[in-house]
Amino acid sequence: MKVILLGTAAGGGFPQWNCACAQCTSTAPPRTQDSVAFSADGRTWHLLNASPDIRAQILATPPLRAGPGPRETPLRSILLTDAELDHTLGLLMLREAADLTVHAPAAALHALTDHFPARTIIGDYHDWTWLPTTETTLDGLHITSLPISDKQPKYARTSAHPGPWVVAYRIHDPSTGGTLVYAPCLRTWPPGFDAFAEGASLVLLDGTFHSGTEFTHATENANPAVQQAMGHLPITTTLATITNRPGATRWAYTHLNNTNPVVAPTSSEHAAVLDAGAELPSDGTEFAL
Repeated sequence: MKVILLGTAAGGGFPQWNCACAQCTSTAPPRTQDSVAFSADGRTWHLLNASPDIRAQILATPPLRAGPGPRETPLRSILLTDAELDHTLGLLMLREAADLTVHAPAAALHALTDHFPARTIIGDYHDWTWLPTTETTLDGLHITSLPISDKQPKYARTSAHPGPWVVAYRIHDPSTGGTLVYAPCLRTWPPGFDAFAEGASLVLLDGTFHSGTEFTHATENANPAVQQAMGHLPITTTLATITNRPGATRWAYTHLNNTNPVVAPTSSEHAAVLDAGAELPSDGTEFAL
């Protein structure tokens, strides 16, 4: 299984256009918004989330570019972890694709119909297939999911849908034994997640924030509840959970916020993550599992 990290930043990317914090005005390498491509054979590809940067990400990734026919593309489906705008706005950028399948939690499909009507908009262009997330197989890869949160996007806070609203994905290649776990949004360390990640070759883990107070300090917002409401466990919490675990699993942080000091390769926080045995891959990083 081939895995390409198309983007590794949280919503807004890094640097953010409207931010002049110390991070965004530094020389740290830029990152686009989080999205991943995976493939069983390197010919047909599937996406994990569709970021607002998806067009640039596709064009920067030769295996995802159109061809060989004038209107052919290697993209076949998109697996959404949730209905957040930074994970779904890219759907509109892909609206010219004649045939795509979107897998998403039922609550996310509800939001994309009744609150942010992406399904209606795209339906005016092409008749895609929209499926609630279930155990499935894509090109021989076995896909399972784990409900991890009932956090609703801001635009859908009035929805009465029971959820779950957020899932993690486990993608297993039976031909190689390789397994990818993708969990860019962890409000808590949910029940069952240890078993879900056990034996994985690579876990892409929520790295939005480094500490529980960084947003307050970086934005001079005195209300700590603002960061808490965003629904992301900080690295300082999860790093202690994954450090020194037995087995060959590689743990890598993605979905990094612009306030997160680990985006700077020269920071002590960046070094501490690497010293603990975890990884901080950049955009374009490829894995063979």
